[in-house]
Amino acid sequence: MRVKGPSPYFQLPGTARAALQRWSEVFGGEVRIATYADFSRTDGPTDAVAHGQLAGDLELFAADAAEGETTFTATGLLFSLLGAADPATLTRWFEALSVDGTVLDPLQQRPWGDWDGQVRDAFGVTWLVGYEASALREHAQEQ
Repeated sequence: MRVKGPSPYFQLPGTARAALQRWSEVFGGEVRIATYADFSRTDGPTDAVAHGQLAGDLELFAADAAEGETTFTATGLLFSLLGAADPATLTRWFEALSVDGTVLDPLQQRPWGDWDGQVRDAFGVTWLVGYEASALREHAQEQ
């Protein structure tokens, strides 16, 4: 599995390392980090993340914003994981993202039969997680 589409790049307020590590625990993948010192940057702490990447099925980028740079905030924006994995994996991701985060709309079956929910993780990223009812049936048949 490899999620296709734009890869978000988050400018975080000194939490890039923690965010990438947490997302690695949730989604899997390898965390790669280059520090300000690695890039010879002097506009922040030497151990701050100048460029970080979660390399795996889901690819995300994050860095620690330098002083004066705007950090990530979002309203009206959801990072969609609809159908990005099997239902059991998506349910596990939803539950893991909710740890130290906020469930905005529980993962639940909708009147039309499909499942979805929204969770804002500990780093302020809002995720839309869900799957079609047919995927649940197919996953059950595979078991």
